[in-house]
Amino acid sequence: MAAGLKTIIALSFVLAIGFLLVILSSALFHNYLPLLVVATYVIAPLPNWICGRCANPDDFMENTGNAVMDFGRFCTGFLVVMGIALPALLAHCQLIQVPAMVMSIIGGLLVYGTIISFTMFFQEEQDF
Repeated sequence: MAAGLKTIIALSFVLAIGFLLVILSSALFHNYLPLLVVATYVIAPLPNWICGRCANPDDFMENTGNAVMDFGRFCTGFLVVMGIALPALLAHCQLIQVPAMVMSIIGGLLVYGTIISFTMFFQEEQDF
C-alpha cells in the first residue's frame, strides 16, 4: 500500500511540474498562446475512453475486429502529437518565442508521461 501512495505522490509532483512549465511558458513571455496546449491534455484521453466503452465487451470473442479501439488510439495519438507540435508551429510562425516553445514541449512531455505512467502502474489485471 505504501508503494502505491509513493507512486501517486511522485506522479502528482511530476504532473505539477509539467503544468507549471506550461503556465510559465505563457506568463514569462507575456503571450498566452502556449496555454492552448492544455486543451489537448484534457481532450487527449477522451477518444480512448469513449472507444473503450463502445468496443465489444464480449469476453468469449477475443478474435473479433478491434477497429473501434484502433480508431480511439489513432485519435489519441493525433492529439498527443498535436500537443507537442502546436508549440513548434506557433514558434515557427513567430507567434511565441523559442524558449516558450521549449518550456511548453517539455511540460507537455511531462504531462503525457505522467498520464501514461499512471495508466501503466494502476491498470487492473483481468482474471477469469
